[in-house]
Amino acid sequence: MTVSSPANQLLELLPSFSAEDFSAHLEPIDLPVKFTMVQANQPPEHVYFITDGLASVVANNPDDEHIEVGHIGFEGMTATHLLLHVDTTPSSTYMQIAGTGLRIKADVFLDIVERDSAVRTLFLRYVHCSDLQLAHSALSNARYTVNERLARWLLMCHDRMRHRDVRLTHEFMALMLGVRRSGVTIAIHALESLKAIKASRGNIRVTNRSMLLRIAGGSYGVPEAEYKRLIGDFTPQELAPPRTEQL
Repeated sequence: MTVSSPANQLLELLPSFSAEDFSAHLEPIDLPVKFTMVQANQPPEHVYFITDGLASVVANNPDDEHIEVGHIGFEGMTATHLLLHVDTTPSSTYMQIAGTGLRIKADVFLDIVERDSAVRTLFLRYVHCSDLQLAHSALSNARYTVNERLARWLLMCHDRMRHRDVRLTHEFMALMLGVRRSGVTIAIHALESLKAIKASRGNIRVTNRSMLLRIAGGSYGVPEAEYKRLIGDFTPQELAPPRTEQL
């Protein structure tokens, strides 16, 4: 399928006849920081396919506690609960790094999915990979150190970015990892001392991915391997300069 450049991997993998059906309904859209694509407990109006930037799936509870449970970049899509015939979800999805995407109305999306078994199979495989990502986030949070968890998290960001820069504040990373800001700061210094990253205000640059992989250890890799097995390979893209929006 040929859509706007850069593209979304799921859409690129659709068979040509399915891609044509989607193309007629896809709308390009800019996705600024904090743009909400799935509102907790509200039926989504659109399904989004990110082409650049990074979104977080965030779990919320009545005590106003929040933690990231999933990443979405150019390899994925939002509102996967719709594929399971569930109209709303308690989780929310919003952009944490600005980018672009393609969106389709939710009712049109569901109509195509119901009619087209090839589309349904591909997207349900992505649901499986997303569930596995959530499971390994729980495993990482329970069994790995903050340094290892941060390395995993940065690798996941790096996988989904089209450059080496992760433009996020320490406060936001602390929220996403469910730790204190001081813990994130210490972990960043530890990774920087090993020359895996270079940190500056509001930005982290991945300078040695191999070192990040060594630090993350077994906390990273299983969901990524499953995505590669069932859907296709997606590797870090380092061709484009970082976006310059003010966060």
